[in-house]
Amino acid sequence: MLSKKEIKEYAHKYDEHREDNDEVVEKEMKEWLENHRYLNKEKFVKIGLWKSRRPKKKYESNEDLTVREITRFSFSTKSEEARIKSLLVLNGVSYPVASVILHFAFPNEYPILDFRAIWSLGWKHPKNYTFDFWQKYCNEMKKISKQTGEDIRTIDKALWEYSKANQTK
Repeated sequence: MLSKKEIKEYAHKYDEHREDNDEVVEKEMKEWLENHRYLNKEKFVKIGLWKSRRPKKKYESNEDLTVREITRFSFSTKSEEARIKSLLVLNGVSYPVASVILHFAFPNEYPILDFRAIWSLGWKHPKNYTFDFWQKYCNEMKKISKQTGEDIRTIDKALWEYSKANQTK
């Protein structure tokens, strides 16, 4: 596992390589979700595109009311399983996209699920994401955060960048 120093270094490198717009969108969405405990279609599409541009048409095919109702439910339920699985109802949303939505809504509770971070943890990438895998991933990221004193997003960035620099396949 990366040391606290390495986490800081790789997270800094991540920030240096990201497009300015990524940070702007992240800040904007977190601020929006501090004051609104739902997403409208516009904000939902923006978050989806932040994670992956490929499903753009799928994101856009969702009705505004559906996005509002699903995200309002997701952000208010106490059930962890219902929280993430309800987001999967929306067109274009996979576990990685749902993880971004949850991270932006609850920045201190949820990491962003990404194959690069999974590789950096030394884990085998699952054939399909499951709720059990998601819980295990969240618990591991919270454990690392507690051990290092770094926030979850800094750890996300460091693991992503570590993979980008070291993963060969």
